Amino acid sequence: MIPDLDDTIRSVDRAAATGIGGDLDDTIVGRPGPASTGVAASAPPRAPEPAPPAQPSQPAAAAPPARYGFRIGRSERTVLLDVAAYVGRSPSSPRISNGELPKLIRVQSPKGEVSGTHLEIRQLGTSVIVTDLRSTNGSTVSVPGSAPRSLRQGEAMVVTPGTLVDIGDGNIIEILPLQRHLGPTGHERPDGHEE
Repeated sequence: MIPDLDDTIRSVDRAAATGIGGDLDDTIVGRPGPASTGVAASAPPRAPEPAPPAQPSQPAAAAPPARYGFRIGRSERTVLLDVAAYVGRSPSSPRISNGELPKLIRVQSPKGEVSGTHLEIRQLGTSVIVTDLRSTNGSTVSVPGSAPRSLRQGEAMVVTPGTLVDIGDGNIIEILPLQRHLGPTGHERPDGHEE
């Protein structure tokens, strides 16, 4: 027998060598290598197969965020504040934009009391802000429980649902409570104009 290829481990009196009493396991383990003496080496136990990754569950369809809205006069049409709305006799978008196109809401003004782009209404977080856009005849804000207040040109004010904003010529804007967008069945076209 060639000493380098011998893969036998000789049994030693382990109790005497280690001072441990009792019967110890004298398993013979083969050395890896090309030559074998015919003693089968036992393979190490296999680790359990990992569980397959959990399949991600389909997320529930996220409900659209609740938005405040407004309506003008006795109109049944509700305009949701998912983007800013500009109200006026002939409203136009601002020259400097944050990338979102505002809703342009045109109102009638036979006496010319309403400016071209008179008022901005926007939702910012959980607040609704109305801003007079330097209108000629101003805007009067009536918050429930408070006396009516005239906004100066360019002045902004945080308002609550139930607030009425008079921009002239009988155009009274009512701020509505939070609501969900109903999609194509609602009264509002995607571009924000009246149907």
